[in-house]
Amino acid sequence: MSAIPVQFDREKFKEAILLLASYCPPEELGNVKLHKILYFADMMTFLDEGRPLTGVDYLKQKFGPTARHLTSAVEELVREGRLAVREAEYHGFYKKDYAPTTPFVAKRLAEREQQLLQEVADFVRGKTAKQISEISHNAAWEAAELGEVIPYFTALQLVPVEVTDTDRAWALEAARAHAGTRPF
Repeated sequence: MSAIPVQFDREKFKEAILLLASYCPPEELGNVKLHKILYFADMMTFLDEGRPLTGVDYLKQKFGPTARHLTSAVEELVREGRLAVREAEYHGFYKKDYAPTTPFVAKRLAEREQQLLQEVADFVRGKTAKQISEISHNAAWEAAELGEVIPYFTALQLVPVEVTDTDRAWALEAARAHAGTRPF
């Protein structure tokens, strides 16, 4: 199956980063969680609308999907004076903290997109970086080799499949219709 071409919206991506930095306390939003929030929001939008939220490529890495242009987008936001990044010690390691330097103003993100980012952030912030990395190691992540782009269509593998009695009845009826009147 070939990948559907997706248009990356760099300004929308940067706006999503700023929204998350504005919404989440700096101590609750590190690099790992920022990658995962963006990944889940893009994939959920793709499932719902057939297009991702930002269109950024996500690469399969050891600790889960990573947004290809996150580092450069953050650097641009810092140069533009809209975001501050600092490294803080966190349980013997260093973690990046993100804080906006200007109030967030939505230009490209629709209200529903802002709400989705906030809802995903609330879910992710409640987990450790290790827990959220484990959650992101799912069927969509498994569809790519290490270092490869994870195609958006793999988001379909994130949806749990549950076959109900109604589904079974429909399938049996459809099978009878296509097989003639021969009973099963």
